[in-house]
Amino acid sequence: MSVKFCAIVPSHNHYLVIENVVKGLREKGLPVFIIDDGSTDPTKSTIAALHNPDENIIIKRFDKNQGKGCAVIEGFRIAYEAGYSHAVQVDADGQHDASALPKLLGLAKDHPEALISGQPIYDETIPKSRKIARWFTHVWVWVETLSFQIKDSMCGYRVYPLAQSLAVADEETVGQRMDFDTEIMVRLFWRGTPTIMTPVKVTYPENNTSNFDVVADNIRITKMHTRLVFNMLFRLPSVLKNRPRKPRIASRWATIDERGMTWGLKFLATTYKALGYNICWWVMQPILLYFFLTGGVQRQASKRYFEKIYAQQGRKDKPGFLQLWSHTRSFGRMALDKFSAWMGKVEINDLIIPNEKEFDQVIASNKGVLVFTSHLGNVEICRALSKRRSKIKITVFAHTQHAVKFNQILADYNPDAALDVVQVNDIGPATAIELQERLDRGEWVVIAGDRTPVEGQKRLSYIPFLGKEAPFSQGPMILASLLKCPVYSLHCMKERDKFRIIFEKLSDQVILPRKTRNEALTTEITKYVQILERNCREYPLQWYNFFDFWAEDQ
Repeated sequence: MSVKFCAIVPSHNHYLVIENVVKGLREKGLPVFIIDDGSTDPTKSTIAALHNPDENIIIKRFDKNQGKGCAVIEGFRIAYEAGYSHAVQVDADGQHDASALPKLLGLAKDHPEALISGQPIYDETIPKSRKIARWFTHVWVWVETLSFQIKDSMCGYRVYPLAQSLAVADEETVGQRMDFDTEIMVRLFWRGTPTIMTPVKVTYPENNTSNFDVVADNIRITKMHTRLVFNMLFRLPSVLKNRPRKPRIASRWATIDERGMTWGLKFLATTYKALGYNICWWVMQPILLYFFLTGGVQRQASKRYFEKIYAQQGRKDKPGFLQLWSHTRSFGRMALDKFSAWMGKVEINDLIIPNEKEFDQVIASNKGVLVFTSHLGNVEICRALSKRRSKIKITVFAHTQHAVKFNQILADYNPDAALDVVQVNDIGPATAIELQERLDRGEWVVIAGDRTPVEGQKRLSYIPFLGKEAPFSQGPMILASLLKCPVYSLHCMKERDKFRIIFEKLSDQVILPRKTRNEALTTEITKYVQILERNCREYPLQWYNFFDFWAEDQ
């Protein structure tokens, strides 16, 4: 099915940032239909001034306020008659994260039959009353759909399939005001339209005026849920028959939910400090079991990884429950060892360093180096110990807030052990400048080479890894060539009660000739991947990249 996108922006007396909202949509190449739902001045004049058919900005005005639902449905009709297949609904007050739009459109392109909806990640600006009220609606929606597929039914940041949405609007009763977002989503679900949720950041802007009438709209929403529950019971056979299956989506590693990471780490750290390593390990078991049983995404990624490991080992069987559970327990052991290292419980005698002389020479040189690591093993062990041995400054460039939070929690329990963790979503010029400054100061800069950029242009090389090509970011290697510094690979693998430090030089200086740039990049990245693959084969349980690494390009 071919898709053709446009954007619909309903507005009632929101004008402060609507020009920026429209500008952002046009920069993404989206034609924009603004529905002025009976706004008064200055909003009326501001919106009218945006009308510019030559720039694909069309204004439709209601002289009298009719409600958000009416405005959006009118936008559906105009867009559908203009030949568009899908419409992005965007609020006019600027509360939605513009950077999430490509993700919404990409999901709609891959799944044109589905309703794509934002799943809000709120900051501290959300009123608590709003947050609590939303949860009541979530529970009712789960009852009405007999499914947990719809995680949030009130977010107005969506991509609608227009034909299905207009059919619902024309053939069924749909709320016309603040009850619209939830009701159309439920009724689309009843007709077999799957819902795909994707996390989006939502903030309530300063000086924002809400059109939500606390009394009238809460009464409308209550009536809506009553209507939907009785409708569901009356048409139960068709609801069950048409209930859509959840589309299979290759999980993006950066958007995998933290799943209680913060409270879990704090509990682990407190237990470790109070009771010690061994008791903490046994206290962790029910927690690990809970995450294992509820973590379907991570469990499936583990299964696909071990299928490749088994194939490399020449095994014909498939990884079973016990193998996957062992993988989860290994991850838990790794987390516990992190705390042990940062609490100063891991000593130099616990390390096995085959090339210790070379390792110490690099430390003693006081020169900045770029270190490629990965989510294999427990590299934090040697980061902490190398710092204790030489007071060398280490900076970890992390792709997500997960690592930043982890370091903050460690600092709470042992301030002397914390290292500098910098979040970076894309490796670009600003990152390169900061890296150069740190290297000039003699710091070690650590980057995970087995994760692709979260944002920005995706420069990828597809390198054979455990029997199948996998995408590896070119960014770290391009940076290495620009920085003209030595590049090393570093892994720390557990062997019984010891830790083996695998420290290998990748290059004295990465050189990428202009004429053979792509070939040189492939050669350099392959060196790193071959080390990664060798260590995976030798220590298969210590691969902790819990997402479908080989499906990343999907």
